[in-house]
Amino acid sequence: MIYEMRIYHTVPGRLAALNARFANVTLKMWKKHGIRQVGFFTDYIGDNCNNKLTYILEWKSLAEREEKWNKFASDPAWHKARAETEKDGQIVARVENSMLAPTAYSKMK
Repeated sequence: MIYEMRIYHTVPGRLAALNARFANVTLKMWKKHGIRQVGFFTDYIGDNCNNKLTYILEWKSLAEREEKWNKFASDPAWHKARAETEKDGQIVARVENSMLAPTAYSKMK
């Protein structure tokens, strides 16, 4: 398995809007496209913890990721839903993205 860790830094005060979008919109879209989440996390302590959401996705391969993510990202229903969630303004200021491969001694394989 390959794990993708994405960290979303929101516009100040917009973390609740991002959480609502994932809970009410994005996860349904991911299910439609076969995208599997491992988990979502907020920070208790750390830099920018009031405006940061981290999540991890799992992929069988980079090819699977490319195919499914591109279909999701180009889905007109996603674009429409995302625009609707941003009618009160931009939510995400920037995104960090890492593709992770488990080590031989990792609990997650």
